[in-house]
Amino acid sequence: MLGCRSDKENLNQMIGTIHVVFAIAALLIGAVVAFRPKGGRRHRILGYFYVIFLLSVNVSALSVYEEAVGMGPFHILAVISLVTLISGFIPAFLRRPVSSWLDLHAYFISWSYVGLVAAGIAQIVTMSSSLPAQFTVGLPSILVVLIGGVLIHTRVPKILAGLGSGRRQPNKVH
Repeated sequence: MLGCRSDKENLNQMIGTIHVVFAIAALLIGAVVAFRPKGGRRHRILGYFYVIFLLSVNVSALSVYEEAVGMGPFHILAVISLVTLISGFIPAFLRRPVSSWLDLHAYFISWSYVGLVAAGIAQIVTMSSSLPAQFTVGLPSILVVLIGGVLIHTRVPKILAGLGSGRRQPNKVH
């Protein structure tokens, strides 16, 4: 029948919708966390939501693919995003290693956000352009990563320095 979609197409559309909604939520929450004071209960709660949403974005990205095409550049970016997210979350959650958990958390979570922004911009450019993938995915992603890298390596050390010498003490309350 004309206009009927298969169950797989419906499932992919549903996953795609969830993916977009959670990506927007992660972008918004990540921005709030990035520009608000660090530490404290609000930071942790918003951070947990960021982790949950970005984890969901990555799982949904990895679950949608076209059988004829297989895995593509966005799947590779999702794996990299998962690595940065987990590498930033685990040290903060465990407060380990004691001497560097906060540095690991700050840098990796910052990179997870830069990756999210890069993927979002690349996706928007890809959907709105007929240019080859190296221009729609590669160039915007490289630009975002370069700008993000400069911001991370100029802002994060200042933020960490502003947290004082007691910032590396283990905290028993999660």
